[in-house]
Amino acid sequence: MVKEKQFNVRLLMLTTLLISGCSIIYEVLISSVSSYLLGDSIKQFSITIGLYMSAMGIGSYLSRYLRRNLFDWFVFVEIGVGIIGGFTSMILFVSYVHVQAYTLVMYFQIIAIGILVGLEIPLLTRIIEENNPNLRVNLSTLFSFDYIGGLIGSIAFPLLLLPQLGYFTTSFVTGCLNIIVALIIVYQYKQQIKRFKIFSTIAIVSLGIMLVGALFSEEIASGVEGRLYRDQVIYSKQTPYQNIVMTKHKDDLRLFIDGNLQFSAMDEYRYHECLVHIPMMATPTREKVLILGGGDGLAAREVLKYEDVQEVTLVDLDKEIVELCKTNKEISTLNKNALSSEKLKIVNEDGYKYLEKVDELYDVIIVDFPDPNNETLNKLYTNVFYRLVTNHLKETGAMSVQSTSPYYAKKAYWCIHKTIEQEGLEVVPYHVQVPSFGDWGFQLVTKHPVDVKNFKLESSTQFLNEETLERLFIFSKDEIIDKEQIETNTLSSPKLMSYYLEAVKEWR
Repeated sequence: MVKEKQFNVRLLMLTTLLISGCSIIYEVLISSVSSYLLGDSIKQFSITIGLYMSAMGIGSYLSRYLRRNLFDWFVFVEIGVGIIGGFTSMILFVSYVHVQAYTLVMYFQIIAIGILVGLEIPLLTRIIEENNPNLRVNLSTLFSFDYIGGLIGSIAFPLLLLPQLGYFTTSFVTGCLNIIVALIIVYQYKQQIKRFKIFSTIAIVSLGIMLVGALFSEEIASGVEGRLYRDQVIYSKQTPYQNIVMTKHKDDLRLFIDGNLQFSAMDEYRYHECLVHIPMMATPTREKVLILGGGDGLAAREVLKYEDVQEVTLVDLDKEIVELCKTNKEISTLNKNALSSEKLKIVNEDGYKYLEKVDELYDVIIVDFPDPNNETLNKLYTNVFYRLVTNHLKETGAMSVQSTSPYYAKKAYWCIHKTIEQEGLEVVPYHVQVPSFGDWGFQLVTKHPVDVKNFKLESSTQFLNEETLERLFIFSKDEIIDKEQIETNTLSSPKLMSYYLEAVKEWR
């Protein structure tokens, strides 16, 4: 009898580890989905952590009022966490598409899971104490398993679950694990559970629903995700770094990364011609070119139009996006198979780290990163980064920088301009109207003054001509701001991200 009690106590300790890991996965999942849909990952993770910890405190406090049937309450907690957590991703995406109260739904999920998890340790402590009345040992062991479980969950989510399974499958699979734990407890301790039949039935039915959800999660995700995009989704994949989606309507192929449009096949040439040909005209030599970002190969396509280009290095963190745009027939046709060119060297690495390691100098550097909507991307728009990248620019070289919209994100655009300018560089702002984006801006960066009036096109283009060139450097009154009103963007003070997210909120 003593051995049976010890075994049961150890089993309860093990369930603590699993439960803790699951609860952490739910909270990180909620934060990640909210960052994906709303942006500003720091805000989303901070809110989630704060609400979750507070809700756990409420749950711990409420446990004092549970005096009887402790096993029943413990099983209720596990099934409840499994059901709410298992449907987390689906509910968040559906509420974002159909309900104008996304944040309230998110808060409810965080608080509900937090309260239930907060009930767990006090209930387990009291349950175990009945079998092994040693409070000091019980508490230390329970908290040890609880913290280890949290560590396992927090590591498993970014390294294994999200890259391999995606948002929907991860939540359903984690929900399955939670309910399996509940079933183990139900059948292992059925003599102590007064509502055995009710809980076993609910747990089995819930597990069945979660398994169906996990098996058909891709179909569910496609159905829900399809509502986020105007056109039919023809490709969707979660990589270790980002969510890639391709849509198509007639001849309009569009690529989205983390929900943000990267290009439309109907007008991308306007963007890429301005991004590439302006710096190519601003330097006397173009033998070595560096492209930071641009994994779709469209900037490389424009660069490779110049016969004097001998070597192009494309640095993009995500191997998946490069491989997709290299092998997908529609995109490779659009980029003229630029990613398969013998002149092109592809490096799958963070652009910042790449520049820290290499010593090469380049004639032209093209910076084509996504908009600075999170702290990771913001780093690539800081004064330190521009200092680093221009250290690899030849004295006669030229650089272009994708800089968001001077109309829709005015403060962000001029913040980028000012940040580069304060590094002692010559910066010429320019912009173009891209129908799928709107008014979009860039910065031309050199170490010596250049006269844009002397620029001459030396390559075939669909959009740019001599008359168009002059208009690129002219801004209307509502696109200009007094730069004294804005601050530069630094690693320690990410002002740009605030400016950008402020603009997104205003125009959403």
